[in-house]
Amino acid sequence: MTRLRIGVVGATGLVGRVLLDTLEERRFPVGELLPFGSGRSAAEGRFAGRRIPCRGASMAALSSCDLVFLVSSDEVAKEYGLGLARSGVWVIDDSSAFRLDKRVPLVIPEVNSRDLSAKKRLIADPNCTMTGAALAGAVLLKSGRLRAVRIASYQAVSGAGKAALSEFFGQLRALVPGAGGETLIETPRLPKPAALPRAIAFNVFPQVGSFDAAGNTGEEWKVREELKKVWGLPRLAVSVTAVRVPVIRGHSLALWLEFERRMSPARARSLLRHAPGVRLWKEGDYPTPADAAGTWPAHVGRVRAGSSKKEIALWVVSDNLLKGAALNSVQIAETLLKKGWLKARYGCFGGASRVFTPPAIIRPRPTQESVKASRPGPMGFGLGSLSSPTLAARMIEMSGK
Repeated sequence: MTRLRIGVVGATGLVGRVLLDTLEERRFPVGELLPFGSGRSAAEGRFAGRRIPCRGASMAALSSCDLVFLVSSDEVAKEYGLGLARSGVWVIDDSSAFRLDKRVPLVIPEVNSRDLSAKKRLIADPNCTMTGAALAGAVLLKSGRLRAVRIASYQAVSGAGKAALSEFFGQLRALVPGAGGETLIETPRLPKPAALPRAIAFNVFPQVGSFDAAGNTGEEWKVREELKKVWGLPRLAVSVTAVRVPVIRGHSLALWLEFERRMSPARARSLLRHAPGVRLWKEGDYPTPADAAGTWPAHVGRVRAGSSKKEIALWVVSDNLLKGAALNSVQIAETLLKKGWLKARYGCFGGASRVFTPPAIIRPRPTQESVKASRPGPMGFGLGSLSSPTLAARMIEMSGK
């Protein structure tokens, strides 16, 4: 298989580090890796068991790549995304900069890989919250036409980034020694937050993003509009309330789907049992963020009738750093490889036709762990647990601690 020159902008962030682990875990054909930090200053990441320097990105270095993952800010995506795509580089962008741009495919491979095109080299990765809903609902759409969707999300702190996660851990350390007081029900005095709109330790709040004039948050707007785009239902009625909860990783959704015709829970479970990218839990059991953390699928449980025979209620949990971000990006790249569109442009090992100074070129070496790995190959959409020990062991480190 042809080895590729891969660029990763934001390789030192939460999603960037999980992306590097995922490329390694799924044995994606990385011939050369060019890792960049989100800013202009130097930083450090890890890949293939080695520490790697990550310098500031530049158009010259990125233009030498076959594929660039942008796992950084909207500003960085706007600076590089379109220019790289026009120069022939495949770009998969995890920011929200291009998700609702009509020229840019917004893709979850198990749901709408048909939207990919050989002529559209900039591809948007969807919002991490709506991904679980899109996966669970997609297979049900095949059995009945949707009338409306209602979602209440319970979103992990890691979805807000390193600074928020560090603040969360700091609040926990400050509050745990005296938690509960003598009466066990004393409410602690919560520290003043900086990275989040409210203190998150021992607390929840219904604000993810800023409010608009109608009282909706930015996250609620993203989930609504992106879900309609991925499903190809621009007129679908979607209501969303997004809540931040004191969980490290794993977004949970209470999801209600209203159809135009009757949909029984038994029929819904039958469809979900074979849905790609979904793990259906047994009746009477349900997933939690602790169950979903570090795993690939969207976990679905509590499938039941809603307020009418036309409504189905679900509980959906997925890892916001994996299927909600890094894993989905890698799966998009795998789909491009399958279609024969993603190819080495210049020859991966020194055959580039343009002159540039790369910040760090890492050629991965096989490790004992990778040789023994029993995961699906780089082309597989297999489910299961992301078992790399570095992923769990580095959660505190990833938060900046």
